[in-house]
Amino acid sequence: MQKVVSNSSPLIHLAKIERLDLLKDYFEIVSIPEAVYRECIVDGKDREEVGLIKGAEWIKVIRVGNSKLVKLLRASLDEGESEAIALSLEVGADLVLLDDCGAREKARLFGLKITGTIGVLLKAKKENKIKLLGEELRRLRETGFWIGSELEARLLQEAGEL
Repeated sequence: MQKVVSNSSPLIHLAKIERLDLLKDYFEIVSIPEAVYRECIVDGKDREEVGLIKGAEWIKVIRVGNSKLVKLLRASLDEGESEAIALSLEVGADLVLLDDCGAREKARLFGLKITGTIGVLLKAKKENKIKLLGEELRRLRETGFWIGSELEARLLQEAGEL
């Protein structure tokens, strides 16, 4: 079984477009650090997608042990991203789910394999779990998720929708 750690953004945005189940389909268990739990559940308690995330028994909260690494990463990343990277290193994660460009850059420095919300949706399109990637990207943008037009065009081409 793959060891997967997630930051809050993929959980929140996939829940907002009602595609959180894709993570369970692909990974069975997704680990999150305590900071990500706080960002998704505690800080977001008034958001409607919180119930989906909180009710997902396959999302496991794990305490990060390396506080020094978290503190170092906090110099340029937010708490959730910092803890997600540190936890990925601690548990020997096969994959870390991150959307933020800066966080992805830092994770690559540590040799971590990365995907994010869009990567999950592209995989789902290729495996016929969703019909139209373009429709999912439109719904994603409506949640406040930013995606550049060049990237979107490349994704739609790769998905066979252009």
